[in-house]
Amino acid sequence: MYILGISAFYHDSAAVLLKNGEIIAAAQEERFSRKKHDHRFPKNAVKFCLEYAGITSKMVDYVAFYDKPFLKFERLIETYISFAPMGIKSFLKAMPLWMSEKIWLKDLIRKEVDFEGEILFPEHHLSHAASAFYPSPYNSAAILTIDGVGEWATTSIGRGRGNEIEIISEIKFPHSLGMLYSAFTYYTGFKVNSGEYKVMGLAPYGEAKYVDLILSELIDLKEDGSFRMNMKYFNYCAGLTMTNEKFHKLFGGKPRKPESELTQWEMDLARSLQDVTELVILKIAKYIAKTTGEKKLVMAGGVALNCVANGKVLNEGIFEDLWIQPAAGDAGGALGAALSIWYGYLNNERKSDNKTDTMMGAYLGPEYKDEEILRFLEENHIAYETINDGEIAKKGGELIAEENVVGWFQGRMEFGPRALGARSILGDARSARMQSVMNLKIKYRESFRPFAPSVLGDKVGEFFEFDRESPYMLLVADVKESKRREMTSEERKLFGIEKLNIIRSEIPAVTHIDYSARLQTVHKETNPKYYELIEEFDRKTGVPVIINTSFNVRGEPIVCSPKDAYVCFMRTEMDYLIMGKYLLNKKAQRSLDKDSDWMKEYELD
Repeated sequence: MYILGISAFYHDSAAVLLKNGEIIAAAQEERFSRKKHDHRFPKNAVKFCLEYAGITSKMVDYVAFYDKPFLKFERLIETYISFAPMGIKSFLKAMPLWMSEKIWLKDLIRKEVDFEGEILFPEHHLSHAASAFYPSPYNSAAILTIDGVGEWATTSIGRGRGNEIEIISEIKFPHSLGMLYSAFTYYTGFKVNSGEYKVMGLAPYGEAKYVDLILSELIDLKEDGSFRMNMKYFNYCAGLTMTNEKFHKLFGGKPRKPESELTQWEMDLARSLQDVTELVILKIAKYIAKTTGEKKLVMAGGVALNCVANGKVLNEGIFEDLWIQPAAGDAGGALGAALSIWYGYLNNERKSDNKTDTMMGAYLGPEYKDEEILRFLEENHIAYETINDGEIAKKGGELIAEENVVGWFQGRMEFGPRALGARSILGDARSARMQSVMNLKIKYRESFRPFAPSVLGDKVGEFFEFDRESPYMLLVADVKESKRREMTSEERKLFGIEKLNIIRSEIPAVTHIDYSARLQTVHKETNPKYYELIEEFDRKTGVPVIINTSFNVRGEPIVCSPKDAYVCFMRTEMDYLIMGKYLLNKKAQRSLDKDSDWMKEYELD
């Protein structure tokens, strides 16, 4: 039996295919369209899923869409009526797409997928809950989903047991932790639904000066984690912006202009918001643990990508263990929708061993065989060397140990927002200059942004205060004190962004200014080639840790195809690219004309 899951029309559209309940293919539309956070119907992602399985749409038994469009439309209309006539501009902007496409979704799916079978619509937060619980290792767990908004729900808590999910309670729109975070994302000059992780990365540079103000004026937080927001400060219900003049007056200034210089003010706002977010999530987690009696917690929804808050939940010992859906945002809703049909609607048995999830390391996207890569290189007269199969990881480890920046393109592309060693840019974590080099010369992004470490799973305790797995880069842990460097008295006096270039540990390129790191533990079972590369680096350096950042430049989705990878390689100052068994040295390449068709095809957002 095949079930196709689809998410679309908000952000991060995606498609997922199950075969007899097993996840066999999953991808976001942005990877094919090259439009970051593409919200359009995922026709390319659907095409990939079907082709990977070797089937046509006629062989699909069910299609599941990740929310209920009519309920979402109802919320939209009720909200506009409540705020009328204020929201007329926003209303007029939203309605054409709803009237032409969104409420006629069954017809659209039949047309785009060429499908005549049954189409089902689980609720948005049920899709998130299903994506969190069903692929998790646990037979029984508490469930927490938090995002901006689905149909009405913005936060839901529940319980999963066997093949059943029970939603216990919900917080409804407009009261939304995700919207609060997005409001500050907008206010600090970053792009909503895209820049929230930048705010999280900026937070350690600031001081929590506005926590009391946020809690007294913006959000009424109760002891059980439930909350209400003071809507007089927000504009997202009726306007085209997130915040209004009252909000701006409260915090003493207009929103920062995008790309303008960051000041201590934005850093303090980011820190205050992050502290409030953690407080809310911790209170909810404690309440769920007390209410359900469960020892394990699973999470999904866009806010579940806040790895700092996730790390706090784990460190507080509220639950024995925690599992987060790697595609926690709307892309993962496509997976949850499909799984909710397999288990909830069709009542199939679910087996779990409390150890292993069913995400296959999130390596669920397209794979390009060596012969396909070679054909691309030969047809385009690209200079390359061939590496023997057994030497690929060794060569990669050697190049990184020599402080080269290496593009790494191997195996099936990752599903979700994180690069996990299939479409990654890799560097030497020991290098004091590497964070600056990779941010400014390769990623073309803000200098304050931290990089994540990939560490051998069986050696994580050597460098980090961490005793479990974090395969999806969704947990933060501290660098071990024995690996830290004592700051001088002069360095301690530095403030804000001045702290950026202080060497804090033996792995400075992945040590954030608060000694934390967003960990990816790498395991031989799910990605043997990547494991071998880090193992080789460890052999040469005595350090089982490298930098892993996503293979893309700012404004571009993670690369999918050899062509995507080559263009990204050529438009940056990466030193080498390893695609399959082929090694590309930047020095041997002909430069790409900026006005060429290739470069025009890859224009950035």
